[in-house]
Amino acid sequence: MEAVYKKIRKFLKKLGPGFITGASDDDPSAIATYSQSGAEFGYRQLWTPLFSLPFMIVVLEMAGRIGLVTGKGLAGIIKRYYSKKLLYTSVLLLLFANIINIGAVLGAMAAVLNLLLGINFLVALIAIVIISLALEMFIPYRIYVKFLKYLTISLFAYIIAAFSIPQNWSQILSATFFPKIYFTPENIINLVAIFGTTISPYLFFWQADEEVEEEILHHKLKITSENRPKITTKDLKIMRFDTIIGMFFSNIVAFFIILTAAATLWPEGINNISTATEAAEALKPLAGNFAFFLFALGIIGTGMLSLPILASSASYAFSEAFGFKEGLYRKWKKARVFYGVIFIATILGLLVNFSSIPPFRMLYFGAVLNGIIAPLLLIIMLLIANNKKIMGDFTNSKLSNILAVIITSFMAIIALYLLYDFFKNWDIFANFINNII
Repeated sequence: MEAVYKKIRKFLKKLGPGFITGASDDDPSAIATYSQSGAEFGYRQLWTPLFSLPFMIVVLEMAGRIGLVTGKGLAGIIKRYYSKKLLYTSVLLLLFANIINIGAVLGAMAAVLNLLLGINFLVALIAIVIISLALEMFIPYRIYVKFLKYLTISLFAYIIAAFSIPQNWSQILSATFFPKIYFTPENIINLVAIFGTTISPYLFFWQADEEVEEEILHHKLKITSENRPKITTKDLKIMRFDTIIGMFFSNIVAFFIILTAAATLWPEGINNISTATEAAEALKPLAGNFAFFLFALGIIGTGMLSLPILASSASYAFSEAFGFKEGLYRKWKKARVFYGVIFIATILGLLVNFSSIPPFRMLYFGAVLNGIIAPLLLIIMLLIANNKKIMGDFTNSKLSNILAVIITSFMAIIALYLLYDFFKNWDIFANFINNII
């Protein structure tokens, strides 16, 4: 028994930024999007997690490798080697998308606390903001990163929930491996949302910057040094293993969230999810108290995991772009602007909740926005990862380039198709959006 325990500890010790990134990808925005997918289309879009898995691995490995090799985050690299217009556009888009997502995550968590414990929505909202900011600003990185790792356990709630209700496994296998894709406005919006929330722009910045944080934590990169970190083949293998496990875990969870909604909400004709309360309450009579509780618990756990990542990734980008000291390893007194941006982004996110759009619906449209922004940032990452001046001997392999170009093209095509259809069929889209808002 002790030998098994040691092996598990050794395995968990290998998991770092890649695993946390993968788990945080299943944030309340993703939960909302995957739930909406299952509720609206049943099993029809179960193929998407399997399809996105290899692309997620390639994209996040590329981001991690950039941070590992250069000792800088994405914004720092863009600032040094590319135009300021490109830099400011990237950072502005990221800030805008992240603030919307922060607001939606806060709202979803507060709504669930109100549902489970009867806590007033506003009180819950303020309490979550205070706890999240306190953890980010006053807990040392080496302790905080362990806290984030433990929060990933909450995602198992969605796997357990899927097995706690009856499923049609023959239909599941058919929809997963032999999908039928329909090019309707509803399907296209949902595909953009799914891939936008799965391959989210904020993850690119977070993954690169957290590899740098890990280098500093393990003294592979001196805080004051401008030199490149010394990278070994072993370092790259550890980073790749960590990333593969994280992305695999992320997509497994996504699969089971779609599955749960498809097996419960879709057959009952509950095709639109407006709030966290509505989603959880809809599960209660259909799947029982156990599934309802797991669904709600998962929103709280993943919200606490994703909030600091959304706020920090925005702050990393802003601080690097404008030359301020950044890093969760620094105390707040030595990186006032960095922590100031985290504070302001979180407060703006809180204020977003006073708009008339329901939190879960806001999450869904945040995912669509990410789906439109992601191809632009993927192109930038491809340019960086293939630049020998930046990456030296660690540029992209042919396979990485092929897969990265495919997913960039795919996401760009469905985003452009969405925009084209949006203007061509304005009445259809307006009616569809009015119905789900």
